[in-house]
Amino acid sequence: MALLSPEKILKLLPSLFEVNINEDKTGVNLFRKLEKVFIFDEGYVFFANPDSLQLKYVYKKQDCEKNYKLPNDLKEFVFSKNGAILTNNDKLTNLLGLSLSSYIVAKISIKSTIFGLILLGKREKNFYKKEDLNALDVVSSILSYVLKDSELSKVFKLQLKALKDGIIEKNKAYKTIKEQNEKILEADKVKNEFLANVSHELRTPLNSILGFSDILSTQLYGNLNPKQEEYINDIKVSATHLLGMINEILDMSKLEAKAMKIVKSTFWISQAVNEACNILMPLANKKNIILEKDIPEDFEVFADYQKMQQILYNLISNAIKYSPENDIIDIKVSSSDESYKIAIHDNGIGIDKKYHGKIFAKFVQLDSAYTKKESSTGLGLTITKELVELHEGKISLVSEINNGSTFIVEIPF
Repeated sequence: MALLSPEKILKLLPSLFEVNINEDKTGVNLFRKLEKVFIFDEGYVFFANPDSLQLKYVYKKQDCEKNYKLPNDLKEFVFSKNGAILTNNDKLTNLLGLSLSSYIVAKISIKSTIFGLILLGKREKNFYKKEDLNALDVVSSILSYVLKDSELSKVFKLQLKALKDGIIEKNKAYKTIKEQNEKILEADKVKNEFLANVSHELRTPLNSILGFSDILSTQLYGNLNPKQEEYINDIKVSATHLLGMINEILDMSKLEAKAMKIVKSTFWISQAVNEACNILMPLANKKNIILEKDIPEDFEVFADYQKMQQILYNLISNAIKYSPENDIIDIKVSSSDESYKIAIHDNGIGIDKKYHGKIFAKFVQLDSAYTKKESSTGLGLTITKELVELHEGKISLVSEINNGSTFIVEIPF
């Protein structure tokens, strides 16, 4: 029978709070405390799940961390409040495969919620009495809080470790990203400087090619036969195209470096449109394209003349590039009290609506039969948009596949 001295039970209860189960995976210290009041040969602590019992702590046995599936007829017993005196022929002891003769079982609970049970066993038959069960019920009420704190402590430690590891990983990642960003910025700076230098170096010989081509085309130093004239014109067109591509790369480098400046002056809008058309006339003539200008009323604007030329050049050259031969490109200029608009319409291949949001991004080139014939950096529209925005304006697109495109630039006065 149990050593049911009230003094011993009272003495045991406070000492249960001192049990450190976290440092004792089998719970041996807990069972040694219980041995001061109860007599038993084996001891078990189980945690109860909705459908199973998990063996958490064991004494004088080594088969810890086992799981037992709970049959329906045992669930009511496990999750009821009352403990019990059992033998080795009871359903619970049979399920657990226990071989002793006498057992007492008390429930582990917090605020009427059962989350486990404690079971003590003895070899002798009919060893435990009602008094033993009552004593174990009292002890289990204290043991419930000890086990709860122990399990929560483990959870908190796991969470704390995860949090700590996460912070360490986050700091490492932040440091790595910072280093990578610095390398990227440095590489970007080197790239921009390289592109700027190369662009300057390439422009010098190209300007010479264009200049000598112009001189030869005047036939100042001798007459040219028709074939020679054709070849000279091809040289001019190709050199102009290549110079435009180099200028785009240089301009993009300046825009990315925030080094692009605008110098505003007052000029007539017709002057900018006429000059852009004159520059592009050889390109238009090659495809027998007419540049139709519609300026109902001329007016003065205050803007950067060179940048305005570049905006017009980029949009009109694109219209020529993607239009069929023998076509007409409309360049319409209009104004209101607050702003003026330049709309450039072509009857070319058009642009699918799904690309309207991407067309102004860097290096975007649409895949089509026309675009495959034309070489491009994919920077023209990006630069155009940036130049328009430098004037606090906006650029928009109206286009459908096979129905042409209209690019509209609107700039405030």
